[in-house]
Amino acid sequence: MTATLPQPVVLENDVVRLEPLALAHVSDLFAAGGGDDEVWRWLPVATPRTEEELGKTALTLVHDDQHVPFAVIAKESGRAVGWTTYGDVPGFEASVEIGWTWYGRAVWRTAVNTACKLLLVEHAFGLGLNRVMLKTDALNVRSQNAIRRIGGVHEGTLRRHRRRPDGTWRDTAVFSILTEEWPEHRTRLLSRP
Repeated sequence: MTATLPQPVVLENDVVRLEPLALAHVSDLFAAGGGDDEVWRWLPVATPRTEEELGKTALTLVHDDQHVPFAVIAKESGRAVGWTTYGDVPGFEASVEIGWTWYGRAVWRTAVNTACKLLLVEHAFGLGLNRVMLKTDALNVRSQNAIRRIGGVHEGTLRRHRRRPDGTWRDTAVFSILTEEWPEHRTRLLSRP
């Protein structure tokens, strides 16, 4: 039996607030990363060129029963700067995936990603889940390094896992964090300036 996806909730800390993704976030989201090919480079959809295109992608996630999407609100500005999701992991008991994540360039290499992952991983384990999975394109070294920084352990690579929007094949690097590993990583991440 696979885990039941977490219910949409609001999660927050000093850096970010994660709230259920809605069309009301689209204007901020488009300002943060719409039309930016580098932001959307590793995602499973083409770069949205208009707010309407971004809104359609957001609505697809909102209505998808395999994902629980969150808008990432930067506390400093009060604006949405990206989104992230919990995803279903068929075949794994008490497991959830964190993925479909993107942030506008203005918050790259800031505390935003770590703050989001702290909230999502902590919430998942607080619900009694056993394992958090994170996946990324095997060519996306920046994402792999970020996953390793929060404690993700590389489990392997799924070869020719799926097609990219440009039609090429994507190999997918798979990482996980187990519930017993999390306290040490959480303490380390919280102690960083």
